[in-house]
Amino acid sequence: MAKIIPGDKARQGRWGRHGLRILIAALLLAFIAWGIAEIYGEMIDKTPTAEQGEPPKG
Repeated sequence: MAKIIPGDKARQGRWGRHGLRILIAALLLAFIAWGIAEIYGEMIDKTPTAEQGEPPKG
């Protein structure tokens, strides 16, 4: 006969503080990567290209 195990006892483990720390660290790393991408994007956007020459005179 099979045992009936409650759902909360059948889990491998709980999330707890360890899981929360991992999620917060991942979120911080994502924000850092986003910030670096924004800074890099602004730096390469301000470089002049051949199409942005001076406007024609006259």
